[in-house]
Amino acid sequence: MPSPMRSSVESDIKAATRLSRALLIAAAALLLVPQVRAQANSSAPSSNSSSVIPAMRSDHFTWIEQFDGSSNTEGQVTLLDSSVGYLYGHHLFVDAGVPVYFVRANTTTASGASTTNSFTDLGDIYGQVRLSFPSPVLNFKTQFTGRAPTGSTSDGISTGHATYDWTNRIDRDFGDWTPFLEVGLANSIPDTFVYRRPFASYGELGHFQAGAAYHVVSWLSVAASAFDVAPWGSQTTDSRVLGNGSGASAGHGPPSLQGHQTTGGSSLAADNGFSAGLDLSPTKAIDFTVGYSRSTHYDLNTISFGIAVNMRAILRHPGL
Repeated sequence: MPSPMRSSVESDIKAATRLSRALLIAAAALLLVPQVRAQANSSAPSSNSSSVIPAMRSDHFTWIEQFDGSSNTEGQVTLLDSSVGYLYGHHLFVDAGVPVYFVRANTTTASGASTTNSFTDLGDIYGQVRLSFPSPVLNFKTQFTGRAPTGSTSDGISTGHATYDWTNRIDRDFGDWTPFLEVGLANSIPDTFVYRRPFASYGELGHFQAGAAYHVVSWLSVAASAFDVAPWGSQTTDSRVLGNGSGASAGHGPPSLQGHQTTGGSSLAADNGFSAGLDLSPTKAIDFTVGYSRSTHYDLNTISFGIAVNMRAILRHPGL
């Protein structure tokens, strides 16, 4: 007979899942409601700090250096991402990047001793293609990302498999407000989805995010959203905070604490919750982001940050 505490936790998870999916449906309906007055030009933000698809760059050639990461009770996962790309016309953008991970975590060995696990590793090299179709009625973006298994599997940076992600985003401007909806299909939880997870996953899944961004001033925007990861079939997770030989929680808790590598059913990689954050762009060449996310499924609170520098813009205009 299940304990009252376990029943309560399961009830909270189910309620959060129903809430996140209800928000997704509501946002989709809002996006498709006919707008009484179409806006030909809008300054509302086209992306937010937890979006899989970033804002479209206006330069034809791009060189972006980005440092970001997430911190929670399981550890800190940060990375330096160097990418170059090219914008063909006004709709097609292609780029490729090389991420380098910096991970720090406090772990417990099988004997109960506390140790610090810190390392730096090359991640999975990636390439992506993005199509963008802005419109005063409905903005649409679709992005396909492929990653090669160049990262370390022993440290949980890579799953050891080639992975893909296909994400679609629609949003619409209502004055300073921009409600948005993202729907994706992947065989690994995208590393850029809401927060940097302390594990890598491998297995088929869908991921969803719905919310709204508010354009406060020309250089500041805030956003909030609900998210859901819905896997199916067999799933495998590789922990980034448990090294080989580290103690595990005997199949309980988040995937990153269940063992160095864990294989199970679809619920292993499932996740849902909500997030909030802000984007700050003091110049055209630098973007700052900070965010908070609550994983209801894992009972995990995460603080995330990011700094993106447009190196080409700085080289062309050193005064930016």
